Amino acid sequence: MPSMTTDRDGSPPTASSRPRAYETLPARTRGAGVHLMMIVLSLLAIFPLYWMVATSLRAENDIFSTTLWPSAPSLENYAFVLTKMPMLRILLNTMVVAAATALFQALTGLLAAYALVRWRMRIAGVVHGLIALSWLVPFQVTMIPNYVLASRLGLLDTLSGLVVPNAVAAFAILLLYHAMRSFPTEILEAARLDGAGHWRILWQIVAPNMRAPIASLGILAFISAWNEYFWPLLLSRKIENSVVQIALQTFMTQEGNLWGPLMAAATLASLPILVIYLVLQRHVIDSFMKSGIR
Repeated sequence: MPSMTTDRDGSPPTASSRPRAYETLPARTRGAGVHLMMIVLSLLAIFPLYWMVATSLRAENDIFSTTLWPSAPSLENYAFVLTKMPMLRILLNTMVVAAATALFQALTGLLAAYALVRWRMRIAGVVHGLIALSWLVPFQVTMIPNYVLASRLGLLDTLSGLVVPNAVAAFAILLLYHAMRSFPTEILEAARLDGAGHWRILWQIVAPNMRAPIASLGILAFISAWNEYFWPLLLSRKIENSVVQIALQTFMTQEGNLWGPLMAAATLASLPILVIYLVLQRHVIDSFMKSGIR
């Protein structure tokens, strides 16, 4: 009759003491499995982008082909987009709106966050709570008041009207506030003893050491403004004064969607976002790593 095996201390084995199935595999096999899963997930994430580019290169009679790559790649869809509407101007409009929105959110967020961190009063906590609550208010609640205000200020069908309502964001303030709280107070106090004012401390000491969170905020704000659809739809009247999301919508008609030009325009609209991320990705990764360390 076989004897029951025991642990080294003589006690019978328990479920928790038994090795799990994956722990019995060699380390190289486990690593290969993890990498294989990551490759599969990456391909699933990239495939829609690949299909967008491939469809943009298909001729009209080849749009619904099931092949992974067009048999005869063509740039006719890009030519159609660039000639039938002022696509370059629309892209420039979107770039200006997104860049201005990101710049103003970083500027106002930095000023407000510094004031909340250095404001040593009880009301600072109340202000922080109100800002956090305002972040939860959906855009639909403030949509009509913002539209009426933009109309009275003469900002309808202008790029300024697209920027002003989003120049200050609760998310930007909260993000920079929590990043700034970890800044060593000893450095700030030493600067104050040396005669530096708040303005000099903010721009010469705090801001240069917060490049990573500011870059992260800039990317998030830029992408959010670039993808904005509903607010430009309310304000824009002429296609030459609109942004890229409104231009994409014009290829979707009641008679049907112009899939080739739509995918070509979507590809052109994705390129600036890709370039911005490639330029600033080091700062974003650095920000995430520092957040994880904290």
